[in-house]
Amino acid sequence: MLTGKSFLAFVGTDYEDLELWYPKLRLIEEGATFVMAGPEAGAKYIGKNGYPCVSDIAIQGIDTSKYNGLICGGGWMPDKLRRDPEVLRITREFANAGKLVAAICHGGWIPISADVYKGVKVTGSPGIKDDLVNAGGMFEDAPVIVDRHFISSRRPDDLPDFCKAILAFYR
Repeated sequence: MLTGKSFLAFVGTDYEDLELWYPKLRLIEEGATFVMAGPEAGAKYIGKNGYPCVSDIAIQGIDTSKYNGLICGGGWMPDKLRRDPEVLRITREFANAGKLVAAICHGGWIPISADVYKGVKVTGSPGIKDDLVNAGGMFEDAPVIVDRHFISSRRPDDLPDFCKAILAFYR
C-alpha cells in the first residue's frame, strides 16, 4: 500500500493518454495521492488520443518536499515542458533528493533536459535513444530499467512493468 505517499506528474497538451492515466489510477488504487501539475492550474489539457486531463496545480513554485515521487509521461508534451526552467528545477530537486524520478517513452526528455541522467542506466522510446545516450545515460532496450531512484520504460505496452517497478520501489 502507498497510503501516505504523494506523487506529482506533469501534464500538458499532447500528453500520451495511457502513460499518464495508467500510473495515476494504479497508484491511487494503492492508496497514494496523485497530483497533476500543468502550465496552468485548473486548465484542461487534451492527450494525443483525445482524453482530457485537468491539472490540479500549476508547475510554477511547486514545493517538491511535499511529494515522494515524480512521474514523467510521454507524448509530445515533454518536448514542450522541458523548456520550462521550473520543470527542470522540479526534476533536479527530486533527483538530487534521491526521490523517485520515473519516465516512460518520450517522458525521458524531461530528465534529459534536467541533466540528471549522467551515469544512469535508462531505457525509453527508441526515438530518444540518442538523446538518452548523449545525456550520459547508459541505454538498455528493456521493458523497464531500475537504477537507484530512476525508473524508466519504453512505451505504453511496458506500463504494467513500469508500474510494478514503481510499487516495488516503495515496498
